[in-house]
Amino acid sequence: MKKVLILITCLSPFFLLAQKEVPRPTKAQLAWHDMEFYLFMHFGPNTFTDLEWGKGNEKEEVFNPTDLDCEQWCRIAKASGAKGIIITAKHHDGFCLWPSKFSRHTVRESKWKDGKGDVLKELSAACKKYGLKFGVYISPWDRNHPDYGTSTYNNVFVNMMKEIFTNYGPIWELWWDGANGEGPNGKRQVYDWHRFEKTVHELSPNTVVFSDIGPDIRWVGNEQGFAGKTNWNLLDTAGFTRGAGAPSQDTLNSGNVNGKSWIPAECDVSIRPGWFYHKAEDSKVKTPEQLFSLYLKSVGRGANLLLNVPPDGRGLITDYDSAALVGFNKLRSENLINNLFKKATTYHLFHGILKKAPALSDGNYKTVEPVTEAVQESVGVELKMKQNKKVNCIVLNEDISNGQHCSKFKLLLFNSKDELVKEIYGTTIGKKRIITFPAVSINTIELTIEQQNNSTGISEIEAYLIDEKLIEK
Repeated sequence: MKKVLILITCLSPFFLLAQKEVPRPTKAQLAWHDMEFYLFMHFGPNTFTDLEWGKGNEKEEVFNPTDLDCEQWCRIAKASGAKGIIITAKHHDGFCLWPSKFSRHTVRESKWKDGKGDVLKELSAACKKYGLKFGVYISPWDRNHPDYGTSTYNNVFVNMMKEIFTNYGPIWELWWDGANGEGPNGKRQVYDWHRFEKTVHELSPNTVVFSDIGPDIRWVGNEQGFAGKTNWNLLDTAGFTRGAGAPSQDTLNSGNVNGKSWIPAECDVSIRPGWFYHKAEDSKVKTPEQLFSLYLKSVGRGANLLLNVPPDGRGLITDYDSAALVGFNKLRSENLINNLFKKATTYHLFHGILKKAPALSDGNYKTVEPVTEAVQESVGVELKMKQNKKVNCIVLNEDISNGQHCSKFKLLLFNSKDELVKEIYGTTIGKKRIITFPAVSINTIELTIEQQNNSTGISEIEAYLIDEKLIEK
C-alpha cells in the first residue's frame, strides 16, 4: 500500500468532490513510469557510413564492429543510473541487427563474425546479466526490402516482430517510428497498424508500445528532451494516425487535460547532435550539467527520459560519452539524495486548521491516509521542521495509480518566524514534479491543491539544496 494524502478542493461547504471515472495506467504502464531514465542506442550501417538515415543500398559488409561488447554498454548504463536499453534493431535502411529469416539485409550477410553474429542476442543476454530492461526499436519503413510498398510487406514486418519476441524476450518496450517513405520500388507502404498492435498484444501483453499516439507511450513532440511544464499523461487519439497524421507537437508535449486514454510522454534526445555515432561529434557530447538540465525538464515534469548514446564503429561506447554519463549520475546522487525535510512533521491543512498526519517526507510509501472531509476552501498539507533549512529544490510526487488529478497547485514557503518567504504556482504534478528556485531558508512547506478533476493523492514531498548552477533557468 502506498502512503497517500488525498487533497480535495471544494466549492461550497459540505460539498464532497465527486469521484468520476478517469483513465488509469495499467500495471505495465505503472512499471514504465518507475523506470524514469534509460538509454537509446542507435547502431547499424549508419555507424560506419557516417549517415543519419541510410539509403538502404549499403553493402552488408560495411557493418563490422570488431570489438562489439554489449556488456560494456550495460556496465556504463548501470554506472549512469539508467534502468534499461532500447536498441535500433532495424532502422529505416532495413538492416537487421539479428539474422532475420525475412530479409537478406542482416548481420548474417555481413563480415562481422563471419555472418554468425547476432547483436540482439548479445544485448538481450547482457541486459539480463546486469539487471537492465531490454527494449527494441523497429522501424516499419524499410528502404531495402523488395516487398516494401506491397501488402506482402505487412506480413514481413509481423514475422520480424514475432522473431524478436520469440527469440530475444522479454521485450519491455517496443519503439515504433512513424516514418513512412519510399522503398526501393518507389512506393510507400500502407501499414496495418491494427494488426501490428494485435500481434504485440498476443505475443507479449506486458510490453509497452511507443509511437506518437501510443497505444501505451507517446512521443513528447520534440527531440530536444523536454516535456511541457503542463504535462498530462492523458491523450485523445481518435481521428489521428502515426506519423504525418499525429496530433500537433504542442498537444503531444502537454497531453490532453480530459484525454480519453492513459498515454504518458517519453522524452527522446541524443547525448550528441546526431543519433548515430560520428567521430566529428566526439567534442560535442553533452556535459553532465546539460544532462541534469534535461532530467529536470523531462523526469522533473512527470515524463520519462530516453537518452540516446550511440556506440562507435568498434561497437563500444566512447570515453567521451561514458564520462558524461557517469558525471550525470554523480550530479543526481550528490544533489538529490539528502532530503532536508525527511524528519519534518506532516499536518493536514483543513480550512486553516492543522491536524497531525502520517509523514509524507520519510521515503516510506507503504501506507494510505485518505482525507475525505468536505470543506469550503482548498485543502492542503503542511510539512514543518523545528529549524530553518536552506533549500532551492522541492520534489512533489503524485500517486498516479488511480489517475492524474492535479491541474493547479500552490506552494507557500515560510521561515521559523512564520514569515512567507516564497510563493510558487504550478499546474500538473504527475509521477514527479521537480521545482527549482533561488535558495531560501525555510522551516515550513505548505502545498495546496487549487484545481483538480478528482481527489489528488500526494505520496511524497522532498526538499533539497542543489548546486546553484543546476537550477532550471
